[in-house]
Amino acid sequence: MNLKIFAIVLGTISALAGAVDARAADTVRVRGTVVSLVGSTLTVKDRDGKTDTVALADRWTISGVAKASAADIKQGDFLGVASVSKADGGSGALEVVIFPAALKGTGEGDRDWDLQPNSRMTNGTVADVTEIDGRAVTLTYDNGQKKQIAIPQSTPIVTVASATPSDLAPGVPVFLTAERDSDGALISRRIVVGNHGVVPPM
Repeated sequence: MNLKIFAIVLGTISALAGAVDARAADTVRVRGTVVSLVGSTLTVKDRDGKTDTVALADRWTISGVAKASAADIKQGDFLGVASVSKADGGSGALEVVIFPAALKGTGEGDRDWDLQPNSRMTNGTVADVTEIDGRAVTLTYDNGQKKQIAIPQSTPIVTVASATPSDLAPGVPVFLTAERDSDGALISRRIVVGNHGVVPPM
């Protein structure tokens, strides 16, 4: 990965990993498709059918996602996993992001997430991978671990890919985090775009 692409990925990785503090009331996650990009203004139709207008901050960054598989996950990898609790007390993965080795530790920890009701995002290092009742991973992070997160075959699994602003064409799926300013306007510094035929699953 050359330095330019690495800088783009590093600037965007907080969006993928959920490193932006979700406790802040003025932080908004937008999931949807591009309506238009005019100058530094991005208009997105979100998954609820609402249209959001987002101002892109100076030096905003963009990355894509590419399809991966459970077979790509191995001990020592650094993952971001959105999951929900299962009836048996375990967790089931809703989506998995495999990060490049150079970005290990980004957004490390476990936090509330809003992909589905009662979902959580866990960024951690794979302590082990098992094949008992399907593929499952245990993630460790700075102040704890999350054991045996089941990864169903239907779970979207992606890795980080390069992207450019020209990829933000109408109809293309995007994911972004934005801050709402005192006037109610949304401002974003990082965009994740589905430019490789893969919808950002975050």
